[in-house]
Amino acid sequence: MFDLLVKGGTLPDGRRTDIGITGDRITAMGDLPQNAAQILDVTGDLVSPPFVDPHFHMDATLSYGTPRLNASGTLLEGINLWGELRDIATVDDMIDRAVTYCDWAVSMGLLAIRSHVDTTPDHLRGVEAMLEVKRRVGPYLDLQLVAFPQDGFYRTKTGRENLLRALDMGVDVVGGIPHFERTMADGTASVLELAQIAADRGLMLDLHCDETDDPHSRHVETLASAVHRLGLGGRAAGSHLTSMHSMDNYYVSKLLPLIAESGMCAIPNPLINITLQGRHDNFPKRRGLTRVKEMQAHGITVGWGQDCVMDPWYSLGTADMLDVAFMGLHVAQMTSPQDMARCFDMVTTQNAKIMNLPDYGLHVGATASLAVLDAGGAVEALRLRPDRLFVVSKGNLVAQKSRNDTQLILSGRPASVRRRHHTGQL
Repeated sequence: MFDLLVKGGTLPDGRRTDIGITGDRITAMGDLPQNAAQILDVTGDLVSPPFVDPHFHMDATLSYGTPRLNASGTLLEGINLWGELRDIATVDDMIDRAVTYCDWAVSMGLLAIRSHVDTTPDHLRGVEAMLEVKRRVGPYLDLQLVAFPQDGFYRTKTGRENLLRALDMGVDVVGGIPHFERTMADGTASVLELAQIAADRGLMLDLHCDETDDPHSRHVETLASAVHRLGLGGRAAGSHLTSMHSMDNYYVSKLLPLIAESGMCAIPNPLINITLQGRHDNFPKRRGLTRVKEMQAHGITVGWGQDCVMDPWYSLGTADMLDVAFMGLHVAQMTSPQDMARCFDMVTTQNAKIMNLPDYGLHVGATASLAVLDAGGAVEALRLRPDRLFVVSKGNLVAQKSRNDTQLILSGRPASVRRRHHTGQL
């Protein structure tokens, strides 16, 4: 007898199956007997592994308008605004905002998040707050924390010391921002030392890397070389990589094999990259998204990140990773059926790979976490960004929503509209 039986769902690869759950594990799949303490009949609906966000800033989330708005809409004004906010925000305030965001995430089937936490201020209140959030949400949401020296590892007097303090407090991942150091040389040195810290401590590495329109910002080359030399492989990631959008093609033809050889991952953040980049352009205006399809063609693991929701850098957001994939699909022109399916995979399986999540997925032995969507398949889910009808985390039903069809009052037309429409694989 199962504790929970998810009956008749369609997996992202198109297979239909029952999923039997015992405790916090998937213990059987296939045509299963209806013998369970609880049965969810999801016949015709998409059953997905949980959504995963490998790049977020939870210490700043839901702070939009405090202490003021980002009038220019630029990355640098956002950083300056956050510099004001982090010194007036209390631990309790940051905890409250972050836990509220985690509620949003759970409702959308987003059950694993990697969040960068600013280690610049000596008080490290953000680190204290996010460690408490991680403890609170741990039973139902996996939260990884990155020690992130927002104002620079070397650029600030205690940048190095505070990052090491944060790691000693229990932060999971080594972060950095080499393009924000005072000089290119300092940026290069920061990449080398941060990679060595990750290697020495056996930690993952995730750097904000080349988040700029400057094609000469090439710290990703140093990062890939260090990752290869130290054998970090898939434990390392470069986030944003927007300067690659503006690099000349000859240099990129050299760079992409180097990144692939290192085994490192890449995390573009389409909603934020296209909003913040190109602000100094007239026309044509660059949109800054890195070379996603080209990296994938070289075998590089690439995932979509959310980055921001209602904070100094971005005024919108709903914790829906399908919004992120939908925007990425358009800007990267990933419109073939295969590419669209890959975009869904990027906010599930590929992001889980980037975060090195153990026992992730829909297979026997995996952690029993999943989302049921009001869609017939993965590509249709991208088109609709539909309701999550059920969300299961670690064997427990944690969210549910009634199907919400629109009622039509039109003579001779159907009584309701659902917007689901199956045409081949779409």
